[in-house]
Amino acid sequence: MKILSSWLRSYVPGIAVSDRELADDLTLRGIAVEGVFDLGADGSLFEMDITTNRVDAMNHYGIAREAATIYGLELMALDATLPADRTSPDRTIPGRTTPGRAFPVSIEEPKLCGRFTARVLRDVKITASTGMVAERFRLLEQKPIANAVDATNYVLLAMGQPTHVFDLDKLAGGIIVRRARKGEKLRTLDGVERTLDADDLVVADEKKAVGLAGVMGGWDTMITPETKNILVEAAWFDPGVVRRSSKRHLLHTDASHRFERGADFNAPPVASALVSRIILEAGGHPEGELVDVVVPEAVERTAKRASIGFSMVEVRRILGPTEDAAGITAPMAVNILTRLGCVVEERVGSGDGSVDARSQDLDPSRAVLGEISLGGQESRRPDGAYRVTLPSWRLDLEREIDLIEEIARVYGYNRFKNTLPAFAGSVVELPWAEKEAAVRGTMLALGWNEAISSTFCGAEDAALFAREPGSAVAIGNPLSEEAGMLRPSLLPGMLDMLALNISRDVEGAALFEMGTVFSGGADRVDERPSIAVGATGNAFGQQAADFYDLKGTVERLLRKFAARTIYFDCFPAASGLLPAWLHPGRSVRAVLDGATVGWFGELHPAEADRRKLKQAIWLGEMWLDRLYKQALQQPAVEELSRFQPVRRDFSLILPDRVFYAAVASAMEGLGIPELRSFAPKEVLRDAKGKLAPAGHYSLLLGVVFQSYERTLREEEVQGWSQQVVAALEALGGKLRA
Repeated sequence: MKILSSWLRSYVPGIAVSDRELADDLTLRGIAVEGVFDLGADGSLFEMDITTNRVDAMNHYGIAREAATIYGLELMALDATLPADRTSPDRTIPGRTTPGRAFPVSIEEPKLCGRFTARVLRDVKITASTGMVAERFRLLEQKPIANAVDATNYVLLAMGQPTHVFDLDKLAGGIIVRRARKGEKLRTLDGVERTLDADDLVVADEKKAVGLAGVMGGWDTMITPETKNILVEAAWFDPGVVRRSSKRHLLHTDASHRFERGADFNAPPVASALVSRIILEAGGHPEGELVDVVVPEAVERTAKRASIGFSMVEVRRILGPTEDAAGITAPMAVNILTRLGCVVEERVGSGDGSVDARSQDLDPSRAVLGEISLGGQESRRPDGAYRVTLPSWRLDLEREIDLIEEIARVYGYNRFKNTLPAFAGSVVELPWAEKEAAVRGTMLALGWNEAISSTFCGAEDAALFAREPGSAVAIGNPLSEEAGMLRPSLLPGMLDMLALNISRDVEGAALFEMGTVFSGGADRVDERPSIAVGATGNAFGQQAADFYDLKGTVERLLRKFAARTIYFDCFPAASGLLPAWLHPGRSVRAVLDGATVGWFGELHPAEADRRKLKQAIWLGEMWLDRLYKQALQQPAVEELSRFQPVRRDFSLILPDRVFYAAVASAMEGLGIPELRSFAPKEVLRDAKGKLAPAGHYSLLLGVVFQSYERTLREEEVQGWSQQVVAALEALGGKLRA
């Protein structure tokens, strides 16, 4: 977001440092200034990066509060009085209103709307913005619309409270805050007609919805040049309902961004007055008093949250020593929290064991950070315990550690000594740490790149990729519908990462992820380690990745473990045993000592179409919890033979039903000690049947014989060669003529 240094200084007049120093000091306190742009006589423009938990700092006044705290200066109060009415000589007192009945406001959903204010303005003039509003909009490159609309945007930039203005004459009766009726239509200010859901919260009149609460107003009641009377709205809406509506309608606005993160419950009356001041500068007058409907239950969970206790003992224990010899003193900590908006009371023990409180009165003129004195209380109670009442705009403060973090942040992290925390004991590796390292090392050595994806996925992906049907675990309070389930598999995240690489025109990607997957139910959640692999495009050089790249990787991975048997098999689609996400003719199951340890192959065409993936995707998942039950294969050193090896090639015709695994098994079953190795050199298939008969393929098998004790004789090699041919003929093969 963009912030004007001149606007900040208007709220804290005594800032003596330059704009560059101000930016550095804010950044050191966690209010990051990523860029400073010189505006000449108008000061500087700060490009800010405010973290999502600090909604209170997403405006000029919130950042000014931080600056005032850093430098120990006074923060100017916002002027919430209304201007004098210029339309009649008998209306000259600021804030004077024309008598009238209170505008009717009804909150039907008190759990979702905790506060709603409404102010009626009569005989207003809709003109272009002028003066300070126009000048600051120009510096911020903010597009002006009209004074009434600009007033709401200006106040949002000023103090962070979203507001809205309605054309009063287009409202049918009073305001009702209610749930939308399923199928109800609302044309929002962006001109799009939206079909509302029953979970949406709307601001409505007596006939129709006139705004999507906390997100965007409605088209039918918007301000136009003909508008004469205005209703100013400022409210507090539940963050959850605003977030759901914003996600549901794909409508993220400045208002929803703030409401989703928790707006200031006490801000609406002040914001309403500030908006009204700007509008009334062009003419008009308020009618009746401000209507302020407050839900008591909402007050208790926001503006009047339970106070938090903290002590200087914990502050010093957690934060450790500082560069300053005196360290963080009690008055300094109290001063920091007070300037951030907290009310700090010292807890003093009484004779009967009860605790009473005495407020700390601070002298702002002496509040220079690190030097404040509280009239001798530092020496009387250096390690005092305190009770802190939290400000309404800091919903992120919930525990003692949050207060300690605020003290450390404002004090300056750069002022702490570089020390390591004390630790007793030793690091204990997990039982499977060595096996995990072996798996990761093997994948990296084979040219795969490790990646990390989200722990959450959508319900559709959870149902498709779950190891057992119905075992996926739903989240109680999901961030969105797309992340409403704990992932039962790593494959949804793998597919998202591959799709991202494809969309960025990456020629090839070979990724793997090692992580935890979840299964279970409402009463129990099981966590299991897993590994997913995925490849697409020219992942391993000039040629496109294929099934055998994946199979070779899985084979090398499994052979890291001391298993008795390793084999791969496949099933027809009609068997119901094949996972729905795999192509039925281009996928296999991996079996280790009789137990299924994973599946891999090509992504099913239907799933590729659903994800709009136009090129072949090869992926698989191995269940590491089963793999880790096996011991690691221990390396064996073998002496090199001093005698010459003998190589023989066998050109064979084999039926299509004979897989190479059967050939390898037959060769290993010969039991010839001098058989050192064998490998396929060439595989040939001919659809026309000229080079290999129909239903058959040609295999050129290279075999190496070698002895450790002597040079082999020709008759020995001939005998072993006949055994090889006999073993392969038993599979249905024959030597080529």
